[in-house]
Amino acid sequence: MMKQLRLGFMSSHGGSNMQAILDAVSDGRLNAWPAVLISNNSTSTAMERARTFGMPAYHYSSVTHPEPEILDLQILETLKRHEIDYLMLVGYMKRLGPATLDAYAGRIINIHPSLLPKHGGHGMYGRHVHEAVLRSGERQTGVTIHLVDGEYDTGAIISQCTVPVEDNDTVDSLSARVLKREHEFLVETLIRIANQAITIG
Repeated sequence: MMKQLRLGFMSSHGGSNMQAILDAVSDGRLNAWPAVLISNNSTSTAMERARTFGMPAYHYSSVTHPEPEILDLQILETLKRHEIDYLMLVGYMKRLGPATLDAYAGRIINIHPSLLPKHGGHGMYGRHVHEAVLRSGERQTGVTIHLVDGEYDTGAIISQCTVPVEDNDTVDSLSARVLKREHEFLVETLIRIANQAITIG
């Protein structure tokens, strides 16, 4: 029996992984309730995606809340008000505050475009990851879905899959191949969580 997951999202830019989840909910593959989006960018595509879906979307950032502690508490209050089970970081480029991290410990999920612990850490996101993979000469990269703790990319790994690196790959071609797999694999993993084949939290 697939249980319904109440999901909160945090995103800074495009939110394409969030869109993959929204699509999976819409077509019945995933039993989830997309409850709320918080973005630190008021003009992000993620905000547009959320509003198109009909999901509440809020802009909270150092512009709206200059004090980091107040920002953290505002984020936490909003997530609690929408009664989320899991918080999905889908391209959120800021560190979460201690109150939010503590309240949702073991229930904050991030997706990273490499096989962690390789090519993770501060500053390793997007093109920077794929550039590092190509420089390394590795024949495969992948996608890691992991829990979030107080550091960058160090939380417990939930699931991983591999993606081949082709001989003629550029950063753009590798990025596109990994992103396509991210969309698929994130939904696959959430289905496994809903089916209780993976237990977290």
